[in-house]
Amino acid sequence: MTNAFSPTTPLPPEAQGRLLRVEEAAERLNTSVRFPRRLIAERRIFFVRVGRSVRIPEAALEAFIAAGLVEPVKAPKGRAA
Repeated sequence: MTNAFSPTTPLPPEAQGRLLRVEEAAERLNTSVRFPRRLIAERRIFFVRVGRSVRIPEAALEAFIAAGLVEPVKAPKGRAA
């Protein structure tokens, strides 16, 4: 039986970096703990199971934040507000 993950397999970029507890991720997002737990339940963010605990890789949280980034709309030139 072969294992899908071997020690020589590099982790995807989203799974690299420090592993944050759900409480730390909520604090970083400035939300309640319920929000990152919902992201995990809906599989909207990468997460890692460590025994019975769940951790969110810092890179995955950064990617989630970057995906929600909205650029400002630039006003047309020549018109004063």
